[in-house]
Amino acid sequence: MEPLRRKLGMVLISVSLLFAQACTPLAVAPTVTATVAEVVATEIPLSQQVILTFISFKEEGHTPVYAISAQTPMLAGSDNPNVKAFNKAVAELIQHEIEYFRKNVLAQMSAQPISSGSSFDTQYVLISQKDGIWSFKFDFSGYADGAAHPYHYSLTFNYDLEKGEKLSMNDLFPSDSKYLELISRYCIAELSKRDIGFYGGFQDGAEPTPENYRNWNLTPAGLLITFDEYQVAPYAAGPQTVTVPYTELRGFINPEGVLAQIVP
Repeated sequence: MEPLRRKLGMVLISVSLLFAQACTPLAVAPTVTATVAEVVATEIPLSQQVILTFISFKEEGHTPVYAISAQTPMLAGSDNPNVKAFNKAVAELIQHEIEYFRKNVLAQMSAQPISSGSSFDTQYVLISQKDGIWSFKFDFSGYADGAAHPYHYSLTFNYDLEKGEKLSMNDLFPSDSKYLELISRYCIAELSKRDIGFYGGFQDGAEPTPENYRNWNLTPAGLLITFDEYQVAPYAAGPQTVTVPYTELRGFINPEGVLAQIVP
């Protein structure tokens, strides 16, 4: 009986070992998750999608004798509505001045020329462009046949291309601040240093009114103010410009306005 018991015990031990092995958890292969790099397309700013060009315009007539020429800036390279709005606004600005010349100068001229006839010319310069903010100055020169000399004046055009909006000074400073008084004081101080006859009856042209400071441009150095001929000096002195440093304006700048994006 003893050998039989030993054999039975060995069988039971073998079965136990097999059962234990069967119950041992199998090693699970690690799950490999493939990481896919997401490529996020970076939107190109609108001002980097366009190029600045211009359209030339010329017109001549003989009764009365006259010549009109103009260069109109335009942005090309994009069909974005903001670009179209910019081109339309600039074209309308120049066309308005040409029509004014036709109705208020040519309409008064005789069919027989006194000298070489009348003329009107438009030129422009891009004063600055930073990100989506574009700042242009337009110079107009006209002559009425028989006049002693030609006349000149300027218009400025500041535009936020990303928003598709023309800018005003109220976009630079809080509307309830006295920014015009500050700008006026600085300009008067600068103009009074020049030998241009400013105090010969032209002081009113630098008083703090929106009309006096309608022509302004954004530059890297400061706010450029243009005064047309006869505004702050006699014709012989020509137009005058004053750059108001941004350091003078820092306390008045709208922190949520356009100027806050430009001033370091």
